Amino acid sequence: MQHLILVTGAGKGIGRAIALAFARAGRHTPGFNPLLVLCSRSQADLDTLSKECRIEGVDTDTIACDLGHIDKVRLLSEHVIDRYGAIDCLVNNAGVGRFGALADMTEEDFDFTMATNLKATFFLTQALFPVMEKRRSGHIFFITSVAAVKAFKHSSIYCMSKFAQRGLVETMRLYARECNVRITDVMPGAVYTPMWGEVDEDVRALMMRPEDIAEPIVQAYLQPGRTTVEEIVLRPTSGDLQDSDEG
Repeated sequence: MQHLILVTGAGKGIGRAIALAFARAGRHTPGFNPLLVLCSRSQADLDTLSKECRIEGVDTDTIACDLGHIDKVRLLSEHVIDRYGAIDCLVNNAGVGRFGALADMTEEDFDFTMATNLKATFFLTQALFPVMEKRRSGHIFFITSVAAVKAFKHSSIYCMSKFAQRGLVETMRLYARECNVRITDVMPGAVYTPMWGEVDEDVRALMMRPEDIAEPIVQAYLQPGRTTVEEIVLRPTSGDLQDSDEG
């Protein structure tokens, strides 16, 4: 039996690493046969990722869409429900950030960040959770950030979005526990991804890599259904990058 796993923001960074980690687990874990539904804004990124996943022997389905637009969120959820009628795992990974001094943040920065980090996460979860609820099984991962529990000076809007995501996580636990669905909040610290742009070599050496985040997620998913890993917190060994844009 295949495990249908949807990964948003799969084209780059943490999402890409999560997809590849699930693909490798499918090759090396007896009884685990993932079907990866991969979503990203770039079809070219998805094509490259899909090829790498298929080398590992797993099936993929790609859909290019910008979840910052609510019609694309609906398109994605309808695609999954109409084509498969089931979902075993949703990885809410798609996320964006705009960083800078408080006085420099604009309404466009605010709307851009909240559209993906909050609106898309909420409505995609709202659409797909009932499928899990009806089957009384499933697992939802929220890739939030240490910025969901700790403020960073130049991350005002980003921190707002991540604190709010954590509120959704805690609310979803109340629903999920009633129907045997697992909820995991994944809170990474500084991970070297394209979101960071150019980073000095000395700073980059301190940062985690996307695969460091991906492997614990797959391990949490492969736990027995009776067991939920509720939180995964990962930080660089040297600690948070102070006064930096985290996550």
